[in-house]
Amino acid sequence: MPNTAAKLEFLRKTVCDHPEYGEILPLFQALYQVIDGQEERTGIHFNQPADHVQEKVRNGFPLLTTEHLEIDPFQAVAFLTVVIEAMLQVSREGLDELSRLRQAIASGDLDLQPLFAGCLSRERSAVEEAAAQLEVPSPLMEFVLEIPLKTALGIYAEAISPEQVSGWTEGYCPICGSRAGMGEICGEDGKRFLSCSSCFFKWPYKRLKCPYCGNDDPDTLSYFMVGEGPTRVDVCRKCSRYLKTRDARIGNSEVPLEAEDLATIHLDLLAGKEGFERGK
Repeated sequence: MPNTAAKLEFLRKTVCDHPEYGEILPLFQALYQVIDGQEERTGIHFNQPADHVQEKVRNGFPLLTTEHLEIDPFQAVAFLTVVIEAMLQVSREGLDELSRLRQAIASGDLDLQPLFAGCLSRERSAVEEAAAQLEVPSPLMEFVLEIPLKTALGIYAEAISPEQVSGWTEGYCPICGSRAGMGEICGEDGKRFLSCSSCFFKWPYKRLKCPYCGNDDPDTLSYFMVGEGPTRVDVCRKCSRYLKTRDARIGNSEVPLEAEDLATIHLDLLAGKEGFERGK
């Protein structure tokens, strides 16, 4: 079941406990509020054939490709319109750009199919071209489009059991091919899982191995922590990238990792100051 309400509640608690996040999290709170209960109404669906799943897993190919993407344009426009209106209510910058984007979506001037396909495949040329025509920053357009896309991907991933992709050893997601967004350590044996940055599917991964460059040299893999929270920063000194990892044995095991990610932005800032880049 969608866990949007749990994300929203955790962000509310974070703002209460850490007032410094009061400038960062209201946008995401507003977005979760409009998404909660509407997760099935993004207008985005995936038609995944049941055959060749194990063959894809063995060969390192994610289950979903753009050919499985189905768009209901009327429903997608309605969902995106509500999302942008929520952003307009809380945003302090980019209001003109958001208004232009809302108008272009509502009028049908944007063909959503190739834009969503570009986000799914991480081939951003279609998004960049459309953004340039509207004089809207490409990252802003991509951010808006990924809200319904990630919501739909999350619903799809919930229906996939770990057994269906058992044997997957890659550092990118077996469902949609996106990078790992966070890691998690669970259980008495301290097993490590990666969590997708797009569909939030979790899959097991070697404890001492960088999911971005494959480095498994323990002398160049380390981590740092701040305070006593359950989330730390794993760093690879070979590729200079990092992954935030929650130790669920310490706490917050019931909190969705994407909410934990938002509530630990201070760790991203510290990692950046140390010269590390978030994994891509």
